[in-house]
Amino acid sequence: MCDKHPSPGLAGLALPGRQGSRRRRIWELPRNCHCPLVGVGLPLALLRRLAEKAAGGALLHDDYEVHVGAVSDCGHRNRLAEAIQKELDRRYAPVVFRFRSARSAAEVGALWDAAVAAGDVAGAFWAGLSHPACVPALEERMCRDIHMVQHQAGACARADMGKYKAALAENARLEAELARAQARCNALMQEKKREADRYARESMVARAAAIGKDTEILALRGDIARLRAEVPELDSRKRLANRLARMELREQALRVRLAALKAARQDAAPQAAGVSAPSDGSVAAPAAQAGTTAAATAAPTIPIHLVNRSVLCVGGRSGNLPFYRRMIEDVGAQFAHHDGGLEDGSRQLEASLAAADLVICQTGCISHGAYWRVKEYCKRTGKRCVFVDNPSVSGLARGLREIGADRAPDDAQEQITAGSAACKA
Repeated sequence: MCDKHPSPGLAGLALPGRQGSRRRRIWELPRNCHCPLVGVGLPLALLRRLAEKAAGGALLHDDYEVHVGAVSDCGHRNRLAEAIQKELDRRYAPVVFRFRSARSAAEVGALWDAAVAAGDVAGAFWAGLSHPACVPALEERMCRDIHMVQHQAGACARADMGKYKAALAENARLEAELARAQARCNALMQEKKREADRYARESMVARAAAIGKDTEILALRGDIARLRAEVPELDSRKRLANRLARMELREQALRVRLAALKAARQDAAPQAAGVSAPSDGSVAAPAAQAGTTAAATAAPTIPIHLVNRSVLCVGGRSGNLPFYRRMIEDVGAQFAHHDGGLEDGSRQLEASLAAADLVICQTGCISHGAYWRVKEYCKRTGKRCVFVDNPSVSGLARGLREIGADRAPDDAQEQITAGSAACKA
């Protein structure tokens, strides 16, 4: 260390005497007190800064050399000693203020013992040594105590160093385990992220499929609504079609039964005609009269034969319905009637048209809607229809004659076919 004052260690100067109640300066203390005071009272980093500031530049010495130089410079007043004095007063001002209340060496010793017991010796060592009441015996006791405290601190430091190294090893092991746990956690997070992405894609595909199905369902519902609007009364027509199918099956069964009954009657007629009359003519005359009446009744008034046919009469007067029925049944057909929309509904009209083989429409007593419905249906299905202007029995007879004229070739062909079958039999 360089300074304008010569080193007292080299010059061999004696310690200055004490001046009243003034606290002693660091250069006024015995030399054996400087080493423990500098070593305990100031950290090495702070001591190096103070030495560099006093020297006016950076120092290349190690910590031991800086410590030795500082202890040597504390033996006399110089820039470094004054800086150390000022720093010790600043750092330990509260302790110095507490020791100021002591008036004797015994009181200073008591405060020192209390500081040693509490483990806070750095500030108490400086406050006790610099106190005006400190005597050489107290100085020696304080130096001994601080020496032992340093030994204990070294032992504790060594023990703490062992614990510190063990803690470092444990910390390294825990850091390795933490790194492995973090690696596993990252792997699991990546796997979960991939699964979440896959679920998101599948969910998006399912949502798109559901949207497509909903769209298709809406389109089909729109088509159904449009078809229902185009075909009014669709449900009623379906019910009527089902009912018509059942009626056709029943009608077919009835026609077969009727044909069997007629065949049985025709077979029974020759047998009844071949029965011999009694000797007295009392019973023969009524029998002959009954045969004449039956022949007259069986003989049709209209030259037409419509066996197993259903004739629908649309319109006409309600009072003539019994005559209509008798006239149509006399030619072997089945009679059906619809009033043309006066009381019967239009739905029944389509069912009746579908069940009939021939249609006679008396246009004078039906509604316009029923007329056009009958005409359109017969034109669409190709069913034979005769329109009669006069709603009377004679008009119905003319319609039947017209139908008979149209069916004459068909009846002839049927008779030829029947004759051929009889010859084969």
